[in-house]
Amino acid sequence: MSGTATATARLRAAGGGANRWVVLFVLCVSLLLVALDATVLHVAVPAVTEDLRPSSTALLWIVDAYPLVCASLLILFGTLGDRVGRRRVLLGGYALFGAASAVAALADTPAVLIAARVLLGVGGAMIMPATLSVLRAVFPDRRERATAIGIWTAVAAIGAATGPVLGGFLVEHFWWGSVFLVNIPLMALILPAGRWLLPESRGSGNGPWDVLGALMAAAGVLGVVLGVKRTGAGDPVLSAATLGPLLVGAALLVLFVRRQRSRAHPLVDMRMFSRAAFTTSVGCIVLAMLALVGLELIAVQYLQLILGLSPLETGLRLLPLTFAAMAAGATGSYTLARLGPRRMVAGGFVLTAGAVLLLVLMGQHDRPLLLTVGFVLLGFGLQTTLFAAYESMLSEAPAHSAGGAAAIGETSYQLGAGMGIALLGSVMNAAYAPGLAGVPGVPAGAGAAAANSLGEAYQVAARLGGAAGEALHSAARHAFVHGLHVTLVVSAGLLLAGAVMALRLPRVMDVQADDDDGDDGTGPADRAAPGTPGRPEGQDVPRVPAGRAPVEPARSGRAAH
Repeated sequence: MSGTATATARLRAAGGGANRWVVLFVLCVSLLLVALDATVLHVAVPAVTEDLRPSSTALLWIVDAYPLVCASLLILFGTLGDRVGRRRVLLGGYALFGAASAVAALADTPAVLIAARVLLGVGGAMIMPATLSVLRAVFPDRRERATAIGIWTAVAAIGAATGPVLGGFLVEHFWWGSVFLVNIPLMALILPAGRWLLPESRGSGNGPWDVLGALMAAAGVLGVVLGVKRTGAGDPVLSAATLGPLLVGAALLVLFVRRQRSRAHPLVDMRMFSRAAFTTSVGCIVLAMLALVGLELIAVQYLQLILGLSPLETGLRLLPLTFAAMAAGATGSYTLARLGPRRMVAGGFVLTAGAVLLLVLMGQHDRPLLLTVGFVLLGFGLQTTLFAAYESMLSEAPAHSAGGAAAIGETSYQLGAGMGIALLGSVMNAAYAPGLAGVPGVPAGAGAAAANSLGEAYQVAARLGGAAGEALHSAARHAFVHGLHVTLVVSAGLLLAGAVMALRLPRVMDVQADDDDGDDGTGPADRAAPGTPGRPEGQDVPRVPAGRAPVEPARSGRAAH
């Protein structure tokens, strides 16, 4: 049997039998590692600083190299997978991720660790869009695909939330390199399993791959994300280090879009953005991640610096959010079939906004029940929103562009995370700093230094000592809690804006099956629906927009084929 026939047989087996659920398991394990690696290093930063003695700039790159590189290369590798094969790119990502993890675990200098984190970012960019596009290929039926995406999004949430817990445990019991070492045995298992089980799929492959366009997209996303991250770190927006990357990145992305519109065989089919459901889904992903990451960062600071919890205890306090996200993912397919994309996404945003407003009741003393209820509602609401938005985005895109669509979704995810840290961090700082001006007995210079962050305020207060130190310590705590309340209210406003945006999504879920295997370049837009008369060669059949051929909720127990 030829290689092509073997790949086709694998794909049919995966799409038509129980093997597709085994494929989903492999994809979820790989996604879990990538999501875990995005947050597992955070609690190990003090240990890395003590061991490797990096400069402040080097430490910044140790933390940021992975998400920056990963975000910038998602479109490049997502569209490359559409051309050369998504399975091939995914397996290459596995191998690179495992090798880079070994280098990072054994790094003895900051430069080596930064280089390893860059390679991890490249591997993550190869894995993330490929998992979602392969998932689309092996689940052609939308109802089953909704279930699979629910599991996929829940696993991503588990990885991100488990990272600090696992990292805290490993750092407390081993050395900081162990946070990377755990990847190696899992990758050693998943690489041969993926090679054997995963089907190959690709897009049409017509025309040459646009290398220049891919590099423009990578550089553009890198510039925008870098500028956003610098803003979130407190750099002035109008400084050259912040404004320069933002402007260059935005210009490159504009040129990239114009280039794709003018090419006969574009990397990314920009016609997808003319569909309201696709564009709205992408916008909802950005808003949901903006709220989630910004709130998580501030919540971690609150739990550690106000309530005095250890990193491990902080991670455990956030577990209810993870369990709620798992529940939302597990029930997402059922909920989507009953409510439809519009009500599910909007309802998720409203529920999350309510959870955020509930958390405004947090003060300087621990209220475990309030925090648990708030985190449960927050996790369930945001995961509901992300699930329905991802499912609508992927189902709206033609199968032959699955890699590009997945890359756009993942880029939106990363961009929303960066914007959340920048925007909500800026709101937090603006509300926090005025509370430290003119504290009785505290010199102006000390007050200005304390206004940078709550952690620095504690250090300044400890150096001052006496009544002035106590006054500064108390003022900083009150200012932080006030800033937290303001930030939560702003977040609730953004989430309600997301609920309004979601009203552009289809009212009901279109469950028409997709027979496309991804290998011939024809998607739902290019084929006649089952049971319709044949059509002349080369004549396109307009795609039925989601929601135009609805299945009533009472009949949704079976998928339409």
